[in-house]
Amino acid sequence: MRTTLTLDDDVASLLSKEARKSGEPFKQVVNRFLRLGLIASKQPPRKPFVVKPIDLGLPSGMSYDNVEELLEFLEGPEYR
Repeated sequence: MRTTLTLDDDVASLLSKEARKSGEPFKQVVNRFLRLGLIASKQPPRKPFVVKPIDLGLPSGMSYDNVEELLEFLEGPEYR
């Protein structure tokens, strides 16, 4: 199908760069990216991944300030 399409300058520039890089004709590059955009728009939005932190706590008398002491306490004197 033949049609006239007005592209924004930035879009035309990006498509031209892609055509030069890929060696494909401009028309094929436009069709490829339109196709990709239309397929992607049909995908349902992904549910955001949320991390729920759990406080594991520290043994009494320990802090993160002295990591070497903490490792020795948790893994034993032969932790290396």
